[in-house]
Amino acid sequence: MTVKEMARAIEAILFVTGEPQELATFQTVFDAKELEVRQAVDLLSEESMRDGRGIVLKRFGDHVQLTTRPEFAPYIEKLLQPVQKQSLSQSALETLSIIAYKQPITKLEVEAIRGVKCDYSIQSLVNKDLIAEVGRKETVGRPILYGTTDHFLSHFGLESLENLPDVPMAKDEEEEETLVP
Repeated sequence: MTVKEMARAIEAILFVTGEPQELATFQTVFDAKELEVRQAVDLLSEESMRDGRGIVLKRFGDHVQLTTRPEFAPYIEKLLQPVQKQSLSQSALETLSIIAYKQPITKLEVEAIRGVKCDYSIQSLVNKDLIAEVGRKETVGRPILYGTTDHFLSHFGLESLENLPDVPMAKDEEEEETLVP
């Protein structure tokens, strides 16, 4: 199977499933090497961008998914008239931000940064599949470590955690930086 044929088959699979798929899945399906699958995905991505298609390939972590081009969202919304998604609360957003930038991190460490209990926010984020348990800290009690998921990357339109915006410095930190020679 050529890379071009594999790209077409990947497009068909992504269209039919409608869900994100791991690159490793395609290696198994096509009995192909990782490099061949990545080349096929790159080709599919390039073609969808170059041709200005209404559907584009979105990458996040080791997953790919077909999505609609953002500029067509108003037309899709007008047709489907979707029910409004429930947004995250301020406390859940703060908790998620801390976890995204400091991961892996324990609930106790998040609470120390926020200064309040985070049980409900963490449970809500786990239920929404934005964070997950990623291990246990090697300390007394072996508390659970949390980190973001591929669904988090997809939800916020990120390809990887390196695409997170830089954290702005507080004014106090900026003043200290200017005072230090």
